[in-house]
Amino acid sequence: MEGITVENIWEVLDEVKDPEIPVVSLAEMGIIRQIEISGETVIVTMTPTFSGCPALQVMKTDIEKRLREEGISSIEVRLVLDPPWSSDWITAEARQKLKNFGLAPPPRHGGNLQEILLIDIVACPYCDSTNTTIKNSFGPTLCRAIHYCDNCQQPFEQFKPL
Repeated sequence: MEGITVENIWEVLDEVKDPEIPVVSLAEMGIIRQIEISGETVIVTMTPTFSGCPALQVMKTDIEKRLREEGISSIEVRLVLDPPWSSDWITAEARQKLKNFGLAPPPRHGGNLQEILLIDIVACPYCDSTNTTIKNSFGPTLCRAIHYCDNCQQPFEQFKPL
């Protein structure tokens, strides 16, 4: 573990992909919140998108596995639910990756979810049209909704603003 810095660990953990959206990393999604080194122990603080996220154990295991591959044996993954995860924590790069994947990224809201939810205009990730309608507010995971583009006639999912 000698010579390993917090910056090195961020780089390593940027390789740990979100198990439900494999085109983005947990770091890019803002799920990994903090990294500390305390003596010989690496402490990773994470906040899942939902407290009951079904991929929580997989994420924790993937973080530990990747750090072990770097020769780090003492690892603590801390789960923090306060403050709750916000879609504003998704990086600009991850937002573009989500769109390229066919998943409409959530709008930035700065904490004002009331205003975002009332507007509810979602651009299609395939053709950028806003001529879209929501078909189901619950997608395959709690953090996604299903929409339909009336222009290109493609169904698509949107990552919900949270």
